[in-house]
Amino acid sequence: MSFNNYTRRDFIKTSILTGISALTSKSIFAKEKIVLEEEKKTMIKRKLGKTGIELPIVSLGVMRADNPALIHEAIKEGIIYFDTAHSYQRGRNEEMLGEVFQNHPRDSFVISTKVEPESYDKRTGELGSNVTSKAFLDKLDISLKRLKMDYVDILYVHNIMTREAVLFPEILEAVTIAKKSGKAKYVGLSTHRNEPAVIRAAIESGVYEVVLTSINFMQEHLLEVRKAIAEAAKAGLGIVAMKTMAGGFFDKERTKPINCKAALKFVLQDENITTAIPGSSNFDQLKINASVNYDLKLTEQELEDLQIKQSVGSLYCQGCMKCVHDCQMGLPIPDIMRAYMYTYGYRDLMQAYSLLKELNLPENICKDCLTCSVKCSQNFQVSEKIKDVTRILSIPEEFIV
Repeated sequence: MSFNNYTRRDFIKTSILTGISALTSKSIFAKEKIVLEEEKKTMIKRKLGKTGIELPIVSLGVMRADNPALIHEAIKEGIIYFDTAHSYQRGRNEEMLGEVFQNHPRDSFVISTKVEPESYDKRTGELGSNVTSKAFLDKLDISLKRLKMDYVDILYVHNIMTREAVLFPEILEAVTIAKKSGKAKYVGLSTHRNEPAVIRAAIESGVYEVVLTSINFMQEHLLEVRKAIAEAAKAGLGIVAMKTMAGGFFDKERTKPINCKAALKFVLQDENITTAIPGSSNFDQLKINASVNYDLKLTEQELEDLQIKQSVGSLYCQGCMKCVHDCQMGLPIPDIMRAYMYTYGYRDLMQAYSLLKELNLPENICKDCLTCSVKCSQNFQVSEKIKDVTRILSIPEEFIV
């Protein structure tokens, strides 16, 4: 069977069971330092594209963390790269990191933050004509003040989903200014959907140096995502992985957990990916994730666990956007489904609430439609999920913690 005719199932069976990357004939460990001396393994590290930054393959997404002690523990585990965003926890996420790192040498850690452009249409991914570089840079200045830092190591344009947004002149100007002014050492973008097109546009731009992309074992378009990643790596872009856990659970009731360690290992088999930023909200999760820095080998049980998806659903929305065109109200369904995943998969009510608020959803959502016209490629009962998760909007904001 040729590579282009592989199904997602074929890919997973081939890449996992043989331990060989589907995209390269080289050993998956060809560029890694894995040495076993006196039963002690060294930490696996990779270079972040042409930036020259060397990172452990597992870093920390701080979005769901609100405990400074968790950050201190991550440092003890050898993690040096921490990812946050302007919008996380209404700015408190950046403020927490600023407090934690206040007395650490600035060259001892790597910080990234993400800024989303103003007038961003969550449904179409289009940027409005009133988007300005100034507004973007003003947000960056606020983030730097919260972080108590003069610069971030990586500045991402947040949540980009179209080629046009990647190449939007005002945004390219903003990140260029940020880098020239020294407020960002390197610039990149993050993408939750339409990843292959976004990654290829980042290459085309000649401006972006890092891409933070969704990638996980549940993706229907996984092969295409990995092809685009390989192209970006060849062009010198650093690749950071997110959403590796695909929601954390297969079901809303959280009775069927995803083997997150196996899912993380699976993504990191691809040597074109420098590091992943799984979120941790407790010490046990952190320790499990950090252990992957020393051992990428998938156990027999982990191999079996990654095959469960063939017979069960999940909380992970593929972001294919087909539903948006089907919806009579033109709702930003992928983002609502992401809020659903935050709520029931991650138990992150604050992030779900904040995201739903940003969407400016109509009142009585879905109640005026006699039947739902949306046909989900993952067989989600979309209208039921929308009604279920949007209930949190009726909760007074001061009760959302």
